[in-house]
Amino acid sequence: MPFTALSALLGLALLALDQWVKRHITLTLPLGESRPLLPGFVELKTIHNYGAAWSSFSGMRWLLVAATSCIVLALLALLVRRVVRHPLGVLACCLIVSGGLGNILDRVRLGYVVDMFNFQFMDYPVFNVADMCIVSGCILGLIYYQWFYEKHDKKEAADGNADAPDPGA
Repeated sequence: MPFTALSALLGLALLALDQWVKRHITLTLPLGESRPLLPGFVELKTIHNYGAAWSSFSGMRWLLVAATSCIVLALLALLVRRVVRHPLGVLACCLIVSGGLGNILDRVRLGYVVDMFNFQFMDYPVFNVADMCIVSGCILGLIYYQWFYEKHDKKEAADGNADAPDPGA
C-alpha cells in the first residue's frame, strides 16, 4: 500500500480516536472536574474551549471554522495535486488535516471544542487528540520543509528564460 494511503488511513484513525475520546470524556468526567491520567504529569480535565489555542479568538466560532476549513482544504489540494510527495510531508499534511477536521466537527456540532489533557508540571493550555495531531503535523511539516522539500518536491525552474530581455540588445 502506498505511503500516501497509509498516511490517510492513519489520519482517519486519529480523527476517529479524537472523536471517541471527546465523547468518552464528556460522558464520564463532568465539566471542569479532573482526575489523574499519569499522576504528576498529565491529568484528564473536561473543558469547553470556545476559542483556539490559549483561548485566542474566543467566541469567534465561525471565523475559526472558516479559517481551519481553508487550511484543511489547502493541504488537501497540495496532497491531491501531488505538490507534496515526500513521505514526511504527506504525513505532516495528513496529521494537520485530521486534527483540523476533529476540531471543526466540534465547533460546528457543539459550538466549542472539547479539551481534556492537562499538563500538571507546567502552565500549558488543556488540549485534545486533534491538537496533538496539529502540533505533531506542524513540527513534521517544518522538518520536511527545512530538510526535504528542496531535494524532493520543489519544482525545477526552466533552463533559461525565453521572456527575459536580451541584455546585449
